[in-house]
Amino acid sequence: MALTLVTGGTGHLGRDIVDRLVRDGHRVRLFARARGTQSDVEWAIGDLATGAGLRDALRDVDTVINAATYSPIARRGGVRPVDFFKSPSAVDVEGTERLLSLCQEQSVRHFLHVSIVGLDEATLPYARVKLAGERLVRASALSWSVVRATPFYYLLDKMLAGLAWLPVWPMPTTSFNPVDTIDVADHVVACAFDGTRGKRAEIGGPQDLSVAALAGQYRDARGKILPIPMSGTKARGMGFVVSQGVRGRLAWADWLQRQYADARYVA
Repeated sequence: MALTLVTGGTGHLGRDIVDRLVRDGHRVRLFARARGTQSDVEWAIGDLATGAGLRDALRDVDTVINAATYSPIARRGGVRPVDFFKSPSAVDVEGTERLLSLCQEQSVRHFLHVSIVGLDEATLPYARVKLAGERLVRASALSWSVVRATPFYYLLDKMLAGLAWLPVWPMPTTSFNPVDTIDVADHVVACAFDGTRGKRAEIGGPQDLSVAALAGQYRDARGKILPIPMSGTKARGMGFVVSQGVRGRLAWADWLQRQYADARYVA
């Protein structure tokens, strides 16, 4: 049976990708810095940022799904001033370049790269790093695919939780459509094995809502949301975009109900 390597397979999206692959009967190998407890996959230990263990991880691999990334904002669940000036590139650029090179050596048949909707207009350093990594994939001689997704619900949840201490939340009125990682995983796995290559349909959530409305659903009656008008150009630069491709199934309010069963959320 063909072997699929997943980088970033222990992250939020990566776990859902691995679960979907296993459920569909694929043979899966995870590339991670430490071995996990999941027993229905192979484990390859290493580090994409340094290249340690990567050559061995690619042995006999047919398909690579590159879901690895390093976002300080996502890890801490909030933005700091430094995030407007720099973002690490060891995983998303140097690591992707190294991975592509070794995939060519190993004659990998398909390289699928997970990226972000709206990178071409985004201005944050992390977005520029992600775009640089994506461009490496698109310039590669490998048979490649790129799937872009909008921001994930879990990240929005973490960022809004960090505002709980504020009496009023200033929120842009611009719209975007964040998405559940399970919906993204389903789309990514489908694209990995449907025989089509290149830039694939991007994916976002089923609803276009303003950031203020999303925050309102999250916070419900616990405080006030202060809507802030924002130009379209500035909004896109901050990553607030609406995807124009595939739509996920799970809405933000429904995701919140699953996460916080005892809370009330209003549209």
